[in-house]
Amino acid sequence: MIEVQNLTKTYGPTIAVDGISFQIPKGEVVGFLGPNGAGKTTTMRILTCYLPADSGAAQVAGYDTFTEPVEVRRRIGYLPESAPVYAELGIVEYLQFVAEIRGIPKSEREGRIAKAIERTALGPMIHKDIGQLSKGYRQRVGLAATLIHDPEVLVLDEPTTGLDPNQIIEIRQLIREIGREKTVILSTHILPEVEATCDRVLIINQGKIVASGTPAELTRAAEGKVVCRVGFRAEPAMVEPALRAAPGIEEILPLDTGTNGTCRYEISSKEQDVAERVFHLAVGNGWVLNELHTERLSLEQVFTQLTLGDK
Repeated sequence: MIEVQNLTKTYGPTIAVDGISFQIPKGEVVGFLGPNGAGKTTTMRILTCYLPADSGAAQVAGYDTFTEPVEVRRRIGYLPESAPVYAELGIVEYLQFVAEIRGIPKSEREGRIAKAIERTALGPMIHKDIGQLSKGYRQRVGLAATLIHDPEVLVLDEPTTGLDPNQIIEIRQLIREIGREKTVILSTHILPEVEATCDRVLIINQGKIVASGTPAELTRAAEGKVVCRVGFRAEPAMVEPALRAAPGIEEILPLDTGTNGTCRYEISSKEQDVAERVFHLAVGNGWVLNELHTERLSLEQVFTQLTLGDK
């Protein structure tokens, strides 16, 4: 449904997108992640025909984004972070306007609007103007407008930003339901949202795709490293140098260095027995060990490794 091959985009001397390639089939919800300036927004703008690529190719539903942009736009529903709705209009009035500019025949508009309202659960608010709605319901109106022409592909940019916890759960469930029938690519900075919503994750960093897979696959792939949390009753000035000098320990992140001669660290290592090594180090130095446990990597930790590992 979406095919990207060797896509490149530059802004002067800056390479925003650096020869990336990926595919997204029908019926898959994909989270598109990356730090600020990674090339995520540029890629999404190319896919939605807001920007041309310098080289490479991108196809949506079989149509080329460069040579057939009108056909691509007909098959895409795009919801930006702030839904572009008109506060002075009623919900039905606004959706009628969207249906008209989308070129939906008059004979089909009423049915399309009713279906969009039903899918986004806007029924209880149907008699209100958009300006009277909460942000969660305004987001639903934007999503209804995105769905009204029955697009094959949805591009959602930060769809739950600013919503309360209940609204977030509802929008996530709606995205999952839509993803059973359509291709969905969503951009978000909320990593738990990816785990709750997406079938697969694409992580982009410095213009390149650095990882692709399900959240579980990415965490398993990164689990070549063992992560431990350790706590000592000992002087931090003595503990940290000893940890850094210990064989097999690769990274040390101070978590807490208390005022009462206590300290806590997150330690990563490729050695599976790193916890045992830390225990013997504590015994050998006469430190009181009051915390020691290994952790499964979260998607957030995997994202950090992939995007900040060289820093």
